[in-house]
Amino acid sequence: MYLTISAQKMGSTYNSSVGNYVDYLEKENEERSPEQREEFFDQENDSVSPQTVIDEIDANTAKLRQKDPKFYSIVVSPNKRELKVIGNDPNLLREYTRKLMEDYAKSFHRNQEVKAENLKYYAKIEHERTYRGFDKQVQENAPYRGEIARLRNEIRKVERGESIGNVKELEKRIKEQTRLAPHKQNGQLVAAGMQKEGPQTHIHIIVSRRDITNTFTLSPMAKHKASEVELNGKTVKRGFDRDSFYQAAEKTFDRTTGFKRNYVESYVGRKARAKEPGKFFAKVMGLPTKEKDMAFKLLKTMGVKAPSIPTNKVQMAAKIIKALGRGIDKARGTGEDMGY
Repeated sequence: MYLTISAQKMGSTYNSSVGNYVDYLEKENEERSPEQREEFFDQENDSVSPQTVIDEIDANTAKLRQKDPKFYSIVVSPNKRELKVIGNDPNLLREYTRKLMEDYAKSFHRNQEVKAENLKYYAKIEHERTYRGFDKQVQENAPYRGEIARLRNEIRKVERGESIGNVKELEKRIKEQTRLAPHKQNGQLVAAGMQKEGPQTHIHIIVSRRDITNTFTLSPMAKHKASEVELNGKTVKRGFDRDSFYQAAEKTFDRTTGFKRNYVESYVGRKARAKEPGKFFAKVMGLPTKEKDMAFKLLKTMGVKAPSIPTNKVQMAAKIIKALGRGIDKARGTGEDMGY
């Protein structure tokens, strides 16, 4: 599961209203019939109009400065195995989202317990995704697309009589560049704007920075998990525990859907793989046989190549840790998210 939290983009080029973001989330509905459209929903209602979302979020900004984010975006992207368990059931997705927001509320460190009903948020389920410029597949294809564009431009020059060349030879070179490009869909090079194949269901959540009564601020971007400060002679608790939220998000998903999560796809496992590959490997090797076999299959899908079986345990440890390290370095080099 990939779960991200980001603040509203601020600056002279961005509108302070949530309107543009709501319009963006409504684009998928434009080509759908009314009965196929996904509506915004909140903790109590299954259908909330886009205009209501805009009005409610934009009005809930008391005491926020002009440069302060007015809302946060949470994006929940289940992986293929998780989506298979969900079966694209919108009712199950809404149920999970509401339970997730209870976990979100509990992750705030405050004098008074924060609950889901204290939050002003609106969520929307989407079923499509397109590649963006910063995606690894687009970036790795870029040199090949650039060379193909150059060759096509050369063909046009030859056809206009502006240059001397062999069109058939240039076309042959284009085919070769297409063949060499690492990422393709239906024979076409993956590029920004291309729709991604396969199940892509995910959830967008817009949550106000202010509570539902517009009385106090709730920021998930706080620097501390939990801290206390003295204000006007009173001890004030503050902070947001991201680790706790991410782990709770997984556990809630598993309880809600019955998903059997393997160690390597857990938040704890991903974190260990990135920071302590030795301990991660030891944990994987200690899993029951079926879970261990599944772990290595999943690692392969993550781009971590399983090494050949060595002759003794010492060689096994050395080779696998080295392989894991290469996989991690590769992921870091491409700027890939750990998944949270």
